[in-house]
Amino acid sequence: MIAYFDCFSGISGNMVLGALIDAGLRVDYLKKEIKKLKLKDYKIKISKVTMGHLVGTHVAVQVKSDVKRGLKDITSIINKSSLDKTVKEESIRIFKRLAQAESRVHNIPESRLHFHEVGDTDSIIDIVGAVIGLKKLGVEKIYCSPVHLGRGFVKCGAGILPVPAPATMELLKGVPVYGRDIEYELVTPTGAAIISTLSAGFGDIPPMKYEAIGYGAGSSQLEIPNMLRVMLGSPQKLYAEDTVKVIEANIDDMNPQVYDYLMERLFKEGALDVFLTQILMKKNRPAVLLSVLCKACDTDRILPVIFDETTTLGVRIYEAHRKKLFRKINTVKTKYGNVRVKTGSSGNDLKNIAPEYEDCRKLALKNKVSIKEVFLEAKRSYPPSQKITRKYRDI
Repeated sequence: MIAYFDCFSGISGNMVLGALIDAGLRVDYLKKEIKKLKLKDYKIKISKVTMGHLVGTHVAVQVKSDVKRGLKDITSIINKSSLDKTVKEESIRIFKRLAQAESRVHNIPESRLHFHEVGDTDSIIDIVGAVIGLKKLGVEKIYCSPVHLGRGFVKCGAGILPVPAPATMELLKGVPVYGRDIEYELVTPTGAAIISTLSAGFGDIPPMKYEAIGYGAGSSQLEIPNMLRVMLGSPQKLYAEDTVKVIEANIDDMNPQVYDYLMERLFKEGALDVFLTQILMKKNRPAVLLSVLCKACDTDRILPVIFDETTTLGVRIYEAHRKKLFRKINTVKTKYGNVRVKTGSSGNDLKNIAPEYEDCRKLALKNKVSIKEVFLEAKRSYPPSQKITRKYRDI
């Protein structure tokens, strides 16, 4: 399962908890797990609230008295608990990221740093509770929208600070953000730490089939609903993706008979594809652009072949990101014989069917029919007969 965090009104720790509860996390389970931290004098209050025309869940952690803690103290509390190992590791990872940000902002070594608000009991419960909730709901990957920051000033333990607070800004380095005319701290350091640590990417909603939606409410009524929306569902990946190296060379002084041998050697050394393009170079000299696609790990095997077998003095190398249909090879039974068929799909949609040329050629010769008829018969016979063992492989 994946989760998409829609931060149209920012994000805070209690908003994350509220959204997860609203999406189906059982409150009794959450409270039972939180007790494993053995924190004292706190009460978790959960209520339904309406903001604008949206109804969501608000979580408030009420604390009678609190102490300021450093990273070492919080790590010790988490490690001494009987929480799941993964929950411990992810929670500590978030707090370490918070400590790094606070250390840079305040110019204090992490070993001497004492958190302000984020070391309080409520922040510990928000962060650890969020990790507990994500694991219980079966979330394996998190994605997030660009984050709405808000603007103005906020009063905190360190004094009056601009919005976003310096630690929040530090945590959101590299994250797409935006601001509108909302005079409020929409993103707290706790919320920024959770999403910047756990999110696998930021941008539009990934292809997914969502099954649950949760709204986690903030603590103030604003011009817009002060809520975080979280969608939970199964990923619907439309394309296979990878990254390859492209090696290119312009060649204008080589015997063209060599290209056949060159391509054979390149494929043997791991080239994914090799192709030639007719080009014009300076002084209108006709030439060939040699292009080789390969995995990054095969680059060092490909380069010696190019320099050994061609007349080029140099190559260009760059990275290219590919999106591909999901491809498989099946065997279909036709009236002429068995034919391997390559298919390309996007999600659950079949886009292309391509019978294997060599199989069709052999059957056309054997049955004394046109190769076109064998191609058509192979396509008509897809999907493969259940009588034949289906052989699938990714290519």
